[in-house]
Amino acid sequence: MSSIKIKDLFILHQGNGFDLESMEQSANSNINFISRTSQNNGVSAQVRKDDKITPFPAGYITVALGGSVLSSFVQLQPFYTAFHIMVLEPKKNMSLIEKLYYCMCIKANAYRYNYGRQANKTFKNIDLPDIIPPWVYNVPVDPIKTANDGKCTPAFNVTQWKEFEIDDLFICSTTKALIDTEAGNIPYVTRSGAYNGISGYISDKNYEVNNGNCITIGAEGITAFYQKDDFIAGIKIYVLRHNQLNAYNAMFICTILNCYKYKYSYGRARILSKIKDEIIKLPITSAGNPDWGYMEQYIKSLPYSDRI
Repeated sequence: MSSIKIKDLFILHQGNGFDLESMEQSANSNINFISRTSQNNGVSAQVRKDDKITPFPAGYITVALGGSVLSSFVQLQPFYTAFHIMVLEPKKNMSLIEKLYYCMCIKANAYRYNYGRQANKTFKNIDLPDIIPPWVYNVPVDPIKTANDGKCTPAFNVTQWKEFEIDDLFICSTTKALIDTEAGNIPYVTRSGAYNGISGYISDKNYEVNNGNCITIGAEGITAFYQKDDFIAGIKIYVLRHNQLNAYNAMFICTILNCYKYKYSYGRARILSKIKDEIIKLPITSAGNPDWGYMEQYIKSLPYSDRI
């Protein structure tokens, strides 16, 4: 396969070199701020239009020359950039899938660089395939999503939150212990602190199945996890339930519960009586009750929340 240099395939534009702290951020803006991150399609925030500088148009490719070197993304909204970002304008018409293919090819050259060896000087001479392989056009492409996607992150003010005792907030219980296992398709939740507490999948033959949509905590695992599906539990697994609980607000609460893990260890288990006495601070409604809707919307506003 023949090759072509980046400079011959794209018009290269130096990025704006803006400092995000000096810009006015707005969750309602359609202008993205692109940094050298390898996450979230390179988007770090949404900002208001600068009166003196026109944003780069949607459809251009951004490439990090430092930081997460050669992280390459197609931008679907107008944007400004931070320092050490190169902006690529195709010299000929390209479809989205063709641009994504070239992003993949550019990123494949990242091994040539590292955090201390940026791509500023040599980037333009990187070789790319001159002809796009036919298989590229048969690859399904998922919609490109970023943290914004029309969602505004709710304001976050812990000083206005209220303390709640776990036993007053949740129905707390102990699951029936399971000793022997037989392979199946029901999640087996144990005291593990990894993989959402799931150690495998077993049969429900002769064993009690616990309803999902709850939070589980293992005595020695000490980590809180949300269980979406019905499951079978191992020894010393405790369950927290509430009729307002769902996958999103449960993630919010699990994060707070896990802030208290430092109080426990393998020799000081997080048993049910201690869990009930724990006090956590949560956002509240005007009536002073936990604001389940706020917690749900906050999690939904975060990057990749659509994958929960």
